[in-house]
Amino acid sequence: MSKETRTSIIAGAWYAGSPAVLKSDIEEFMANVPSDPVDGPIVAIVSPHAGYVYSGQVAAYAYKQIQGRTFDTVIIIGPSHRSYFHGASVYNKGGYKTPLGIVPVNIELANTIIALSHAIYHNPDAHSQEHSVEIQLPFLQVILGDFNFVPIVMGSQDRQTCEEVVQAIFTAIQGKNVMIVASTDLSHFHGYDQAVSMDSIVLKHVEKMESEQLLQDLGNGTCEACGGGPMAAAIMLAKKLGADSSKVLKYANSGDVTGDRRGVVGYMSAVFYKRNQGHASDSGNKTGVELGLSAQDKDKLLEIARKSIECKLAGTDIPDFSFVSDMLKEKRGAFVTLKKQGMLRGCIGSFEPRGSLCETVEEVAQSAAFSDPRFPSVRAEELKDLTIEISALTPLRKIKNIDEIEVGKHGIYIVRGLYRGVLLPQVATDHKWDKITFLEETCHKAGLPSHAWKDKETDIYIFSADIFGEKE
Repeated sequence: MSKETRTSIIAGAWYAGSPAVLKSDIEEFMANVPSDPVDGPIVAIVSPHAGYVYSGQVAAYAYKQIQGRTFDTVIIIGPSHRSYFHGASVYNKGGYKTPLGIVPVNIELANTIIALSHAIYHNPDAHSQEHSVEIQLPFLQVILGDFNFVPIVMGSQDRQTCEEVVQAIFTAIQGKNVMIVASTDLSHFHGYDQAVSMDSIVLKHVEKMESEQLLQDLGNGTCEACGGGPMAAAIMLAKKLGADSSKVLKYANSGDVTGDRRGVVGYMSAVFYKRNQGHASDSGNKTGVELGLSAQDKDKLLEIARKSIECKLAGTDIPDFSFVSDMLKEKRGAFVTLKKQGMLRGCIGSFEPRGSLCETVEEVAQSAAFSDPRFPSVRAEELKDLTIEISALTPLRKIKNIDEIEVGKHGIYIVRGLYRGVLLPQVATDHKWDKITFLEETCHKAGLPSHAWKDKETDIYIFSADIFGEKE
């Protein structure tokens, strides 16, 4: 085993040391949670970090929400219980080992986060004996299967440290589909009724996504949470990533488990997400990834795409769309797909940004309407029957092994000599293709034999996209 792999310090005590028993325990916790998924993409969750016999059932309510979802990586933020230091420590070594196997650290992302703030660094003592991050991993291993993560332990939990952590993470994860896990317990060793009263204050702030008020009440002792900083940071970060809703999923305390109500510890699970509110741009993100675009951002891009086509037909200038969010000013590639009564009517895009995302969408929308060689130019009388779908792209990444392709998440770009072909992530999902069929169809799109993806001369690239569109 690599010296850079952190071995478990709580297996056999805080949770079962046997892989079979541990997996069975988690599956039983999950089976006890009713299926009630939130209505929208999940950005972050809050989960307790006590021994599973006390808080495992509460944690299962949070992890039930991410069952069946996929993420590029997971970032776990926990408090430091044993090591006292300023700022936050990121573990940027090989991985964490639990009885269910080794979870690799996303070292590149970890180092990027460290490089973005002087308050964030690697402090080995912060991780060696800390349980708040490790306790989350077995649940994630059962729910997500293979995944990578970034462990962050906060030594100080003041507002400034929270803001440093939030800004560094937000900058580092642009273009990635990341889930945040905030690890925290609530009040410690008060009588049952007092604990419930104090914890209800935390629950109220979480429901309202009030990070500032939460930190104030934690500071004046009105309420308690050993991971108050990670929880506040999760709220701040979720809002920056476009989350507009939260839900407290479950609350309990140790007295509910043991029956001893004299001195209890409180536990809560919660979720932060982007509510699907019936905007034209809400697609549920069944394919692709989230890039942090809000519902308003998506609606604005759809407006730009439609206006650019309308103005081209009318021979008028496109309105000024300079007053848009910072997200829409980022340079990013995009595809625009046009459908008429559910049938493809044009699809053109560019991996290379034409400027801002707004400018790229404006240009490729006109190309999809008037320059797709497979279709005649769109006519004015067709506009009312057209629906527009936009795919805001992540950068291309060349792969060496097709195991890196995830159907439903990735699109494929095939290159061999002068032959090129691309299929968006949603194409495979819409046609219910498996990975091999997806590769073969992309080869066909490039004008190559279906088996060309196997040849050494063929380069395979993958990408993902935030996919949204008008309702048909």
